Amino acid sequence: MGIATLDDSIEAFIKRWSASSGAERANFQHFAVELCDLIGVARPNPSVSDAEANPYAFERSVKKIQEGTDVSSHGRIDLYKRNSFVMEAKQSHEKGGKRETKVANAPDLLTLDAQPQGQRGASRAWNALMTGAKNQAEGYAKALPAADGWPPFILVCDVGHCIEVYADFTGQGKNYAQFPDRQGFRIFMEDLRDDKVRERLARIWTDPAALNPAVQSSKVTREISKRLAAVSKRLEADGHNAEVVALFLMRCLFTMFAEDVKLLPADCFRNWLDRARNNTSKFKHELKQLWQMMDTGGYATIAETE
Repeated sequence: MGIATLDDSIEAFIKRWSASSGAERANFQHFAVELCDLIGVARPNPSVSDAEANPYAFERSVKKIQEGTDVSSHGRIDLYKRNSFVMEAKQSHEKGGKRETKVANAPDLLTLDAQPQGQRGASRAWNALMTGAKNQAEGYAKALPAADGWPPFILVCDVGHCIEVYADFTGQGKNYAQFPDRQGFRIFMEDLRDDKVRERLARIWTDPAALNPAVQSSKVTREISKRLAAVSKRLEADGHNAEVVALFLMRCLFTMFAEDVKLLPADCFRNWLDRARNNTSKFKHELKQLWQMMDTGGYATIAETE
């Protein structure tokens, strides 16, 4: 028997869980444990009688207070990890699955008298299922003890189909927004083949603060500042005037910005810089031409796309 590779494990996971269609309670914990193994994070801890003593567990109990009243009720978070996330699970089904009933005058809506709920895909029923689960997860996050704080992430899991990711790094729980953006907040089973997707999920488990865009932006800014300072020192050491060097670097940064916002053809400046490494004799003249054309309009050879 051969040694199983990571790719084998990923394919086996996708095949195994994409076929699931049972009740979420019967499937979710098995799914979550295998997902933890796949992304290389620790499995949840065994349950204990004192829920607050276990920062990472299935079925974490919380006491919810009905807003504006003293009425309380108890709920259970499907999977909770303190300072990381609240995960709420549902399970939809493929079109034509059991217990599917069409709603009059709304053929893409379904009523279901038992799990699984909702038709997978972009139907209104499925979207409503996922939105309801997110709202429930937010309610659980609000019900956590003050000492726990607001978790930075809410995960909504359609078992074997999709995980929706929402984040709020303010610590106030007032704006759990699609993360990292509207296009990428849904992680489908097939997406787990992507190393970056699995790494992102692992960070949500182990180092959620590292995914905070403000922290990442600050880190990138510091790194860029160090590089610019090194370039500046090198140019000044070669005898160039410090003010001229500063203006030159500022103009380079603006050109990169213009490229990023599509004022210049995509990657034209980046690609030209790569080519210029092996043809430095034209560097000065071609860059001067580009900046003149950016000032007055016109054609520049640098802006040619390959």
